[in-house]
Amino acid sequence: MNSQDVIARIEKIESLPTIPPVLKKILVLLEDPGVSLQKITDFVSSDPTLTARILKMVNSPVYGFPGRISSVSHAMVILGLNAVKGLLLGVSVFEIMQKNMIGLWEHSLSAAIFARIIATKKELSSPEEISIGALLHDIGKVILVMAFRDEYLNLIEKAKTNEKFLFEIERDHFGITHAEIGGIVAKKWNFPLKLVEPIMYHHRPQLSDKFQLESAIVHVSNILSLSRGIGYSGEIYVPPIHPSAWSLLNLSEGDYFQVFREAEDPLNSSGDLFAIDE
Repeated sequence: MNSQDVIARIEKIESLPTIPPVLKKILVLLEDPGVSLQKITDFVSSDPTLTARILKMVNSPVYGFPGRISSVSHAMVILGLNAVKGLLLGVSVFEIMQKNMIGLWEHSLSAAIFARIIATKKELSSPEEISIGALLHDIGKVILVMAFRDEYLNLIEKAKTNEKFLFEIERDHFGITHAEIGGIVAKKWNFPLKLVEPIMYHHRPQLSDKFQLESAIVHVSNILSLSRGIGYSGEIYVPPIHPSAWSLLNLSEGDYFQVFREAEDPLNSSGDLFAIDE
């Protein structure tokens, strides 16, 4: 199979029979370049499950507003349009993750926690957006599961017995990686480059053009989550931090220890988000 065949299939993702109805509606919403915060607020408010998930996430230790946000409209205003769109997508694919890739939600959520802490440490103006980029960094894996379920799950099993990273096995088989697929669909869904580049380049942050620092943060957050051993992303091995990201972030050994310390409480306190509908 070549990459063009894969891209052609994922660009028609909404028409796949494996797509849950609510996700199909969300993807149509995201593909509207003129979608407003009010329109998304109305959509979420009309669905009790989505409302509960969004409020649970926003009030969790992931975002630092514990117990303070009681309405969807309040959550939307605080996070902003781009973060809300990403969060909406993240919580809507939760069931697909849980049914097909057990552990991916946990891994993604822990990466989001690390990303917010690092973005705050680097004094970025919108750490919540970078956190959303980390939450969605493996969205390409969800897309591959929806489009090529058995084939892709076999590749994940193959990664367990081969001394290769999963993204290398993906490239060998599909001619493209989950990171690139994630970037392609993020563009299709009208996410800003500040989210697209960290998703697309979370394994190769040196290729990021406009948002190198954000891409470096998501790259490192993914690796910290893997090294912490939370969840399961399909990877058996922990890749090294790319020298460009290491240099760009310019964090000392002590800084990394502090990041781990700051992440510990949110990671431990987010256990209920790993079973968000229980």
